[in-house]
Amino acid sequence: CIICGMRKSKSEGRNVGLKFPLITKDILISDLDAAISYDGLCSEVRNMCSLQQNQPLTLKWIDNEGDPCTVSSQMELEEAFRLYSRNGARTTMLVLYTFFLSILESIYRRGARRWRKLYRVNGHLFQAKRFNRRAYCGHCSERIWGLGRQGYKCINCKLLVHKRCHKLVPLSCQRHMDPVMPSPEPPIDKTEEDLKPVVDGVDGIKISPVLGLPDFDLIRVIGRGSYAKVLLVRLKKNDCIYAMKVVKKELVHDDEDIDWVQTEKHVFEQACSNPFLVGLHSCFQTESRLFLVIEYVNGGDLMFHMQRQRKLSEEHARFYAAEICIALNFLHERGIIYRDLKLDNVLLDSDGHIKLTDYGMCKEGLGPGDTTSTFCGTPNYIAPEILRGEEYGFSVDWWALGVLMFEMMAGRSPFDIITDNPDMNTEDYLFQVILEKPIRIPRSLSVKAASVLKGFLNKDPKERLGCHLQTGFADIQSHTFFRSIDWDLLEKKQVTPHFKPQITDDYGLENFDTQFTSEPVQLTPDDEDVIKRIDQSEFEGFEYINPLLVSSEESV
Repeated sequence: CIICGMRKSKSEGRNVGLKFPLITKDILISDLDAAISYDGLCSEVRNMCSLQQNQPLTLKWIDNEGDPCTVSSQMELEEAFRLYSRNGARTTMLVLYTFFLSILESIYRRGARRWRKLYRVNGHLFQAKRFNRRAYCGHCSERIWGLGRQGYKCINCKLLVHKRCHKLVPLSCQRHMDPVMPSPEPPIDKTEEDLKPVVDGVDGIKISPVLGLPDFDLIRVIGRGSYAKVLLVRLKKNDCIYAMKVVKKELVHDDEDIDWVQTEKHVFEQACSNPFLVGLHSCFQTESRLFLVIEYVNGGDLMFHMQRQRKLSEEHARFYAAEICIALNFLHERGIIYRDLKLDNVLLDSDGHIKLTDYGMCKEGLGPGDTTSTFCGTPNYIAPEILRGEEYGFSVDWWALGVLMFEMMAGRSPFDIITDNPDMNTEDYLFQVILEKPIRIPRSLSVKAASVLKGFLNKDPKERLGCHLQTGFADIQSHTFFRSIDWDLLEKKQVTPHFKPQITDDYGLENFDTQFTSEPVQLTPDDEDVIKRIDQSEFEGFEYINPLLVSSEESV
């Protein structure tokens, strides 16, 4: 049974071993001749669907356990017939995706998200907050003070309380607080208000003195995420090309958002010393936006290349995975969990080496054995321990690497859900699959590849490859799948990549998705009402220039 789910065909049945009745929007092929060749099958399907002969497509057959197996060669087609015949079936069942690019994007190009952590007590919904001015507890009336997020604030009635007091609040949440309770919005201390500087007409902030938007030419949009847009830019003073991540301040509207912006900036700063991480050039801001100027990596992302190559050889995937391991280990040694490893965030440079980017989901400050609990990530890559609501550590990055390696070598996600049932195409069902369904390794993969995937995709983080407290990274390096890797040469980028991106000019825009590059390069005008609601003091100290990059520019 072949299903073409993207468009209705106008073709009639042909005598090439395919017999099918037409149904609305789909092509159902009820019988497939075992003598047909792989090339002949692809050519026939392209003709039926009115596709060009170079249009990428993917054939998948559904095995007796209901799992999809990719068919990309004559040998794999013959193997599909053999296995299906062995199971007592007269013909093999194949599921065909003809517009492979569109389907991959709809499944995988998803932005990472954070799920807010709220505490429900006596009808209140408390969220941890950081107070920049004097605030008083609505229960004990004492001042809320300390480092970090010192207290809680109800997102409904705006009641402020100490963390120690939030379970003691006797009243149910009300929009209008009882007059005997202290004011939920404490008065601003006048002496503190007088100390706030006023620079260039903006309270509490100094607009970037060294670099600003006028110093750059905006060339093209090259990416977009859940929180930001990425532009290709040129620094006017020396014509150097960079990527510029633009974040609207109005989207950074609470403490958690402000924390992730500062964390991303800090990780970008540290990443400059690793060859497989995108580093930071500078940061500046305007009244309405934050700007992070970062290295421009012109080979495109792995998502873009996987959509065209469908899947990679084990040797090719091993090379990328090993470089990713070095990058992740670098972050882990500095107490940083990455938490957003996915095809979109693995970039290729002009030589074909990888660089990880986008540190917005990172968590800093973790030592060996330390854990955190924020529910965040990109749905397909979220580790089981996060879904179970458990405390977790660096283990979640090695799980995500297992998912990404599976995608590279199998040409699909380990959690592919192929169904017309809308109830099974939900995020909740995907999470259920990740938690409960055993992961089946494609039979076409070698024993070594199957072993490393099973190691990384172990649902128990204590047993997962790379997660032993003392020998985690060493266990990965010594695994039979990576035994051919010379890790010292690899870290020095002295191992020749298996693929070199095609770059015809300084920009390499042919390696970026047209859904981004076709967007107009413009920043929407500032809304004065929105700017008035932004607390600019939250972004003090955001400006930064990397001294290493600046000195190298001057020498050039």
